[in-house]
Amino acid sequence: MVRTAGASMSVTAGPTLAVVAREAGVSVPTASKVVNGREDVAPETRRRVTEALDRLGYVRRPRLDVGKPPRLIDLVVHSLDSSRSGAVLHGVEEAAHDAGLDVVVSAALSRSRVGRPERGWLDKLTVRGSAGVLFNLAELTASQYAWLEHHRTPFVMIDPVVEPPPGVVSVGAANWQGGVTATEHLLALGHERIAVVSGPRRRMCSSARVAGYRSALAAAGVAHRPEYVRNGGFDESLAERRTRELLDLPEPPTAVFVCSDRMALGVCLALAERGLRIPDDVSVVGFDDLPESRWTTPALTTVRQPLAEMAATGLRLLLRMMDGERPEGTRTELSTRLVERSSTAPPRG
Repeated sequence: MVRTAGASMSVTAGPTLAVVAREAGVSVPTASKVVNGREDVAPETRRRVTEALDRLGYVRRPRLDVGKPPRLIDLVVHSLDSSRSGAVLHGVEEAAHDAGLDVVVSAALSRSRVGRPERGWLDKLTVRGSAGVLFNLAELTASQYAWLEHHRTPFVMIDPVVEPPPGVVSVGAANWQGGVTATEHLLALGHERIAVVSGPRRRMCSSARVAGYRSALAAAGVAHRPEYVRNGGFDESLAERRTRELLDLPEPPTAVFVCSDRMALGVCLALAERGLRIPDDVSVVGFDDLPESRWTTPALTTVRQPLAEMAATGLRLLLRMMDGERPEGTRTELSTRLVERSSTAPPRG
């Protein structure tokens, strides 16, 4: 279910090609060959994929005129060395293939000014002839917004760092609800001393998750304790230090909601350092459902945000804007859900 801010409507996204491939027991490239009418597919494989397409209601998009060159778009990511970026790339690649688009991927966000495109990068768009841009985890300056407006370059923000200006189209996850869900899960297990290790305060997604945490506590009649709120900056080592601070409190928490899976790794290290077992001594809930969440021992209970689906939705919105349409709402939020694994349990008596 997709909730679009500024519009009283709900949209149910259809199955992705990855879902079809999984249903048919084939790879995504093989399913793509069937969708696009390629001949180099075994008859039995083609039958399975075709049946899966029909069963799941996959919508085949019209193919581009082969006489026209494919349109080019840019995807700007924060980095290329994280599993989070990998999920975004996967979502964009699949949706771009379906739409017949070529994608240029760059990590053009300056490390000295995190989230900001490097100077001169936007000028390269005109040289490449890009028809649109997807920004992931980006924060643009007023002059950069003005540049895009002046050159009439359509763009969409995926999980923007801060609230974008009015009229800017963005896609994100239901972060507030995710914070509520994580905290309610711990409350239902019987925890009341629940801490939160958040990301940077100014990050829109981080503040929403913490707000959801506080709302869930209030709804359950559990007093909010300011000393239980620590800023981990989406950094594993900083989250580890913040966890040590929580454990040094006169009344340490029995559960921790961590606002990213990456930070949760640091939390787990700090707990192990003190000889505390998860979930026997302390329960831990993460956020993202990245591959890292399954690497911990025990496996991490976490809130899944649909990164690949967010990226694919952003590309489809961008495609509509490139075709001259204007989305009815400027903010699209995709639902989050709790993935229960082994890192949470009732508190000790």
